[in-house]
Parts: sequence; C-alpha cells; structure tokens
Amino acid sequence: MIILLIVAIILTFMTVGAYLVIRYYPPLGGRARVSPEYQLRIRESSNYVDGKFVNQIPTPMDMNFKTTLVLLAEIIKGRPDSKPKGSLAVKLMDPLSTNSGNMTEITWLGHSAVWLQINGLQLLIDPMFGKAPSPFPAIGGKRYSRQLPVTIDQLPQMDAVLFSHDHYDHLDYGSIQQLKDKVKMFFVPLGVGAHLERWGVASEKIKEHDWWEQTSYAGLTFTAAPARHFSGRSLRDRFATLWCSWIIDAQHTKLFFSGDSGYGKHFTEIGERYGPFDLTFMECGQYDDRWLPIHMMPEETVQAQLDVRGKLMVPIHWGAFTLAVHSWTDPIERLVQAAAQHNIALATPRIGETFTTPSAIFPSSAWWREH
Repeated sequence: MIILLIVAIILTFMTVGAYLVIRYYPPLGGRARVSPEYQLRIRESSNYVDGKFVNQIPTPMDMNFKTTLVLLAEIIKGRPDSKPKGSLAVKLMDPLSTNSGNMTEITWLGHSAVWLQINGLQLLIDPMFGKAPSPFPAIGGKRYSRQLPVTIDQLPQMDAVLFSHDHYDHLDYGSIQQLKDKVKMFFVPLGVGAHLERWGVASEKIKEHDWWEQTSYAGLTFTAAPARHFSGRSLRDRFATLWCSWIIDAQHTKLFFSGDSGYGKHFTEIGERYGPFDLTFMECGQYDDRWLPIHMMPEETVQAQLDVRGKLMVPIHWGAFTLAVHSWTDPIERLVQAAAQHNIALATPRIGETFTTPSAIFPSSAWWREH
C-alpha cells in the first residue's frame, strides 16, 4: 500500500506539473482570443471545419505504433552526417547597409528566416533567431552555427514581420521578446496573433489573414496563400491556428515564400492567380517518406517552382537545424540536381550573404561542400 501511495503521489505531481507547464509556460504560446467577433471570424473561415483548421486536400500525418518506434530508434541512433563537422561558417553582415532604387536586397539568415530590403522598407519573414527550435532551448537540437549573421540588437527598425505558421522553428518566443519593440507591424495567419499578444505585442500591431486575403502596406501588397501543413505548439493545440504561404507584390518585384508545405495543387493555383514570380523562397529539407504530405522532397520542390512559375529560387528550411533523419546536405544536393534537369535558376547564398533582384548575377557556389 505504501508503494502504491508513493506511485500515486508521484503521478499526481507529474500530472499537475505538466498541466502547469502547458497552462502557464510562455513559450508554448497563447490561446485564441475569446471576443465574439474574433471567434466568429475563425468559424466563418472556409478552412475551419469541426473546430480545427484543415488543408485543401486530405493530409494524413498519423504513423502507426511500429513506424513510430522505428523512427524513434533512428533518431536516437543518429547519423554522423546529420550536421556539419564543426560550427557552420556564416557571413557576418553590416546591418547599417541600406537599399536604394528598384533593387530588392535579399539575405537568407538560415533555415526559413529571410531579411528583405524592398522599396526602402525592412521586412523579416519567419525570423527564428533562437539557438534551438524548441520550447526548452537548453535541450533542443542546436543551431549549426555558433553565431548568426546579425543579431536582433543590430537590426534596424523593421517595418513588417511576416510569419507562415506557429511551429518552433519559425515562430520563436525569445526572438519575439527581442523584436516586438522594433517592429511596426506583424502579419500572421488566423489565430497566430494570440501567441504574439501573450508575449507582449500590442494587438493593434497584429494583422491576421485567412488564405487569399490581401493587405496593402506602405506600397506593398501582402497576400496569405495556401500551404499544405499543420500547426501547434503543445499537446492540445494542433490545428488551432492557420498556416500559410506569402505573396509579396512590390509592383516592380513579386516574391513568393512557400512556408512549410507538402506538395499539392495549391502551387498551381498560386501560379495561375499571381505568377510569374521574380523570386521564390521554397521549402527544401526536413522531409521523410513517413511525413511526405507535410514536407516536400527536393524533387517536389522543383515541381512546385514550375507550378508557381518562379524565375529564380532560393531554397530554405535547411542549413540550420536537424529536424529529420536525412544528411544535412541531402536537401541541397538533390535540389541542385533536380533544378539542373529542369533548367531552373537556383540561388544558393551562404547564410548571411546578401544579393539583389532583379539581376542576372546571383550566388550559386556549392559552399556547403566545404564543411
């Protein structure tokens, strides 16, 4: 009886502890706002069905018990080429450089984070500056590089930040804590604003979007477009917020940011509605046959580029973290090969390397082979 009592007490403490973490630990994010007007907007979304957001086409994600065990064994075993040998070198930036004229300056900051200087405006997309994509960074998989090309403190005032969804490798609590007072406006999919509000971002600085909704901002047009993915930051909020891709129209330049997405018909629809695009940022990495519906294989990334009618592609979602069991260079090596077969122009900047568009000159070195 004493042993059973001790076990019961331990289980009770664990249950209460888990509840308190989920309920009060800030990095897990916020719950949806409860105003009747906001809840009505969520319910009226065509992407909201039976109390959750859904994809355009069936997107199964559940693995059976055997498959899950095999995956866990692979993750525990690891592989020697899952990350670079030593710290990944990045190109340190001059944050005081400014953009002028009709040229758009692009800087890939690693993984899916992008800094754009366009029409004299400063934009960030999915600015994850944290050390690990985890609610507990001390125990998460660490970033390949010891430093970032630029720190948030070094950044100039940001006119706008766009987020594609609320996963930890895209929406980072620590980054928001440092960014919130130097950003004029945040543009996010439906529901994601609750996270930002919990973390201290004023509600008037947040603009939420459903798919195909447009916003004009300082001479730019932002359009939230479909993606094939999911959302969630804890055990109880999967599909509670929307995910999206982004279209940025600067009149002289049109950009597409895929966000995280499995391959699907939405790429063709985006291309037909808004293409062609001068530049695209396309997901490439963290894939596996076992979760194929929510992340593209590199060959599918190339097909998606053809579908959206992109002229030049920058591969993203690789080069910073290990979130799958393939080698860290497998995404870019396969993408380079597939792009060549389809005569697709591919920009491969180093992390922190800035280039401009439109331009016939763009970075194309195989720098990852140096590591």
